[in-house]
Amino acid sequence: MTVLRSCLYAVGFHAWTALMAFLYLPLLLLPRPVMTSAARFWLRGVMAVMRATVGLSFEIRGTENLPRGPAIVAAKHQSAFETFAFHLILDDPAYVLKRELTWIPFFGWYLAKSGVVAIDRAAGAKALKAMVKGAGAARDENRPVVIFPEGTRTPPGTRRPYHSGVAMLYGALGVPVVPVALNSGLFWGRRTFTKRPGVVTVEFLAPIPPGVDRKRFMAQLEESIETATDRLVAEARRRFPDLGE
Repeated sequence: MTVLRSCLYAVGFHAWTALMAFLYLPLLLLPRPVMTSAARFWLRGVMAVMRATVGLSFEIRGTENLPRGPAIVAAKHQSAFETFAFHLILDDPAYVLKRELTWIPFFGWYLAKSGVVAIDRAAGAKALKAMVKGAGAARDENRPVVIFPEGTRTPPGTRRPYHSGVAMLYGALGVPVVPVALNSGLFWGRRTFTKRPGVVTVEFLAPIPPGVDRKRFMAQLEESIETATDRLVAEARRRFPDLGE
C-alpha cells in the first residue's frame, strides 16, 4: 500500500508541476512578488496531493518564537519536505542553496526568480562573501533567510558537522537566529521513492539573539536543534508505530 500511495503521489505531483511549469512561464517577466505568490499556490497543490495520496500532512509548533522583523531560520534538514514547507510557513523566505539548482530547466528558472541566495560551493571564500551579500539584501527587504547548517539531508538519528556559513551569516547580519527541529525524514526519506502517512512536525525553537560569540553560538545552535529533533523523532515513533525503527 505504501508503494502504491507513493506512486499515486508521484503521478499527481508531476502532473500538477508540469501544468504549473507551463502556465507560469509568463510570470518570469513580472515582478518577483508575483512569482512568490504563484509558488505558494503551486506548493499548496503539492501538499493537497500529498494528503490525498500518501496521507501525509504537517503541523507547526513554536511560531511564537519567530521575531517580527528579519531573522535567520536555521533548520534541521532530513528531507525534501522542508524545502517545500518553509515557503508556506514563512513570509517570503530567501533560501540559501547551491547554485546548480537554479540551472534546472523551468524549476530552476522559477527558483531564481523567487529570490534565493544561490552560492557556488566550489568558490570557497568568494562563495561565503556572496552568500552574506545575498542574505543581507534579503534582510534589508525584511525577508527571513533560511539555511540548513548541515548543508545536506541527514537521516533521523544521524548527525553531520554544522558548517561555518551559518555563523558567518549570524555575525554579519546582526539578526536573531531561530533554530528549527523536525522529523520529516521518518516519513519522506533521503533518496527514497516511498513516502509514509502521518504528520510531520516542524518546531521553531527559542531564538538566539545577536551578539553571542561564534563558538558558543555554534554549540548552542547545534544542541538546540539536535536535542529537539531527537525528541520529535521519538514522539513520532510513538505516535505512528508503523514507522518502525
